[in-house]
Amino acid sequence: MKAIVYESSGLQLQEVPRPIPKSHEVLIRIHATTAGATNLQARPSEATGKSRLLGHIPGQDLAGEIEAVGLKVTRFRKGDQVIGWSGFRLGTYAEYTCLSEKGVLFIKPANITYEEAATLPVSGLDPVFMLRKANIQGGEKVLINGAGGNMGTYAVQICKYFGAEVTGVDSTGKLDMLRSIGADHVIDYTQEDFTQSSETYDVIFDVIGKSSFSSFMNRLNPGGRYLTAVPQLSQIVRWQWMARRSDKKVIFWAPRTVGRYIEDFAFLQGLIEAGAIKAIIDRSYPLEQTAEAHRYLETGQKKGNIVITLE
Repeated sequence: MKAIVYESSGLQLQEVPRPIPKSHEVLIRIHATTAGATNLQARPSEATGKSRLLGHIPGQDLAGEIEAVGLKVTRFRKGDQVIGWSGFRLGTYAEYTCLSEKGVLFIKPANITYEEAATLPVSGLDPVFMLRKANIQGGEKVLINGAGGNMGTYAVQICKYFGAEVTGVDSTGKLDMLRSIGADHVIDYTQEDFTQSSETYDVIFDVIGKSSFSSFMNRLNPGGRYLTAVPQLSQIVRWQWMARRSDKKVIFWAPRTVGRYIEDFAFLQGLIEAGAIKAIIDRSYPLEQTAEAHRYLETGQKKGNIVITLE
């Protein structure tokens, strides 16, 4: 099968053996995945200075069709259209992969395409997890920093579903798109530093994690909630220390049980099937152009998601 392999020279298209499902696994023919920072996970090893991905297939999310099932699989059957997340096993930049039926794997909503579905496992489910924990109420003021990206575009729509007044922060070229998906207010960070404003919010969702923690906390109302998708260990310790001395709450991305993924997906699926939210896709690339897709990702210009197709 064809797959993208991370080599010292970069992302390379290669022929590799097709995987064989174990007893509780399914073999998925992948139709779409996404180009995102969380999907590459190519950080160098602290010990060697080399990428942990050398010689491996990157990618975490997928939408596709089950082609074969292991002997003990009961949740799925051949022909099921599914979406899934491979976690730190990676491997979705390929024509096929195997996932456990007990993992983060769901039947694809029928009213969306494979390309749209591929954006859900990371870009859709992570905001759902954090925003549901924030318990957003109608009329609350929410600011989303990095609102024009893959998670941010879903977060804007989810917050509007909750009845919030949403302010989206991003670059100039993304502001009209943010208005089109429901943002009540937009801030161009190239022209204005919202952390220096006197405006305050009930919830701040920091998708990109490039501003200081204290600047965000100063912009929160009493009882406010700060959400971050990119926590660092040193910051988590500081957040926990500050949270004990304040009525403001910090919510950060964290691994969760499959049961929680199932609950969050059921909620997300309901919004999709009702037409309350939609995937925002900037560009699609064939598997052979995965390296080009990531070069575009690194420009910071993308609106929403970048999809990689394997049709």
